[in-house]
Amino acid sequence: MARREQLIAATMKCIARRGLSSMTLSDVATEAGLSQGIVNLHFDSKENLLNATLRHVADDYREQFEKALQRAEPTPAARLLAALELDLKPSVCDRNKLAVWFAFFGESKARPTYRKISGEVDKTYENDMLQLCADVIDEGGYTNVTAAAATEALTSMTYGMWLSCLINPQGWDRHAAMAAIMSYLRNVFPDHYT
Repeated sequence: MARREQLIAATMKCIARRGLSSMTLSDVATEAGLSQGIVNLHFDSKENLLNATLRHVADDYREQFEKALQRAEPTPAARLLAALELDLKPSVCDRNKLAVWFAFFGESKARPTYRKISGEVDKTYENDMLQLCADVIDEGGYTNVTAAAATEALTSMTYGMWLSCLINPQGWDRHAAMAAIMSYLRNVFPDHYT
């Protein structure tokens, strides 16, 4: 299991540097400090390695998301904020991980397996955010916004911030990104975020 994780970590670094199509099993082996035979032994093909890498990143995010909600105070506002803060933490908003996400998203139209895994992640995230926003709306009696509209706005902000972090790391600021999210939350849910 440790070798598989080592190879997946190396694959993420190679994707971040070279992209999906240019990355080779030899690149991964070199990055991991292992022989190409070890890569073949554990994954048999580049496609299997890429599928495992995407699944690993998706599962890692899901695990962090669930833990963030478990650690949050059990109020709707605290749970929504915990989810949004997670999306900007270094464990999620990491350039290697973001490069992997965007590389796979870009290929998902042409690759059914990538589309399936990415689609599952997106659908689960959207459902979770819809519920979190609905809980805040219900508790506050807000009539100026729907859960769907708030989810769309917050998800778009998050994806935009991830893209900014990826393509402009020198100009991107985690605190400014969180301040922008807080500004939106204060405007839409003023009784919950002051």
